[in-house]
Amino acid sequence: MELWQEFLASAIRTPAQLRRYFPEIDVAALERVAEVYPMCVTPYYLGLVQRIDDPIARQCIPDPVELDSFGLVADPLAEESMSPVPCVVHRYPDRALFLVSSQCAMYCRFCTRKRKVGTDWAITDELRREGLAYIARTPEIRDVVVSGGDPLMLSDGLIEGVLSGLRRIPHVEVIRLGTRTPCTLPQRITPRLVRMLRKYHPLYVNTHFEHPRELTPDAVRALTRLADAGIPLGNQSVLLRGVNDDPAVFLELNRRLLSARVKPYYMFQADLVDGTAHFCTPIETGLDVIRGLRGHTSGMAVPHFVIDSPGGGGKIPILPQEYVRREGRQLILRNYRGQIHLYSDRTAEPNPCEEIAGMPDLIEAFEPLAAIG
Repeated sequence: MELWQEFLASAIRTPAQLRRYFPEIDVAALERVAEVYPMCVTPYYLGLVQRIDDPIARQCIPDPVELDSFGLVADPLAEESMSPVPCVVHRYPDRALFLVSSQCAMYCRFCTRKRKVGTDWAITDELRREGLAYIARTPEIRDVVVSGGDPLMLSDGLIEGVLSGLRRIPHVEVIRLGTRTPCTLPQRITPRLVRMLRKYHPLYVNTHFEHPRELTPDAVRALTRLADAGIPLGNQSVLLRGVNDDPAVFLELNRRLLSARVKPYYMFQADLVDGTAHFCTPIETGLDVIRGLRGHTSGMAVPHFVIDSPGGGGKIPILPQEYVRREGRQLILRNYRGQIHLYSDRTAEPNPCEEIAGMPDLIEAFEPLAAIG
């Protein structure tokens, strides 16, 4: 048995087991939650918890508030209605989501597929073959996101079966793996696994780090192995109340990710999933985070802030209003310090070569707009 399998075998799966680490918990209350939304956390990740209500604990320990729906639904992104076969979600014209595993190293309390992961949902070899067959007969699919659950919960042999199956499909150009194991079970990123993955380029890996404390030496070592194999790495964070809803937290997280050769890719507004309402933040919180990153760190460290629109409409980027308005050929812009600047759009009518006059007056006139959020 490999080390990662030993960690997984000793995962904490019941609130009663948590009592060893946190004697103050109400086991009966947490058991009621775990009956509806099962729990699983590796000893490695639980070891990052410093107190029962800290940003790490909130992601992995059940909370009685999960049983309050607040009017949310189990499948807000309408994945089930966009699944032509059980393991494939085909929302965008040229991309498909291929669910190959029903298990995770940790059941994140904010999971989009909370309705499935850890339940009796199971993905079999037959279902994976059915998914491959759908992708093979759908030539518009050129980009496949391999997800689950977590695809790296499969054995190396099963993962290679999926990747080799996709690589045999001529119209599949790009394969992306979505996995949180570099964060929750970095021991899974073994040299043998990485040697296998590098055979299937162009291959990308998108992972999930939500807080700077998750970037431990073990996690950075796992990311380094992937990056050294030439695998481009991206991070998809979720904006979570009480975890990372602070510009300073994201600034540190994204700087450290870049140092580990991971590009901050998306920052998601939390999906409106039943059992996760306590994580939701106002849209303005996300805009404040982006404002706190722009100009204060490299543009490489600024992710796209997106809402995955309810009903299956797809990802929609949300941006702070830095373009204030247009006055003729002058664009009135706001920089990261809130200062107003003018840009002359010389390709606009009238004559683009005509000298622009009155710029100092415009700056003075619009300076009060710097205070507008």
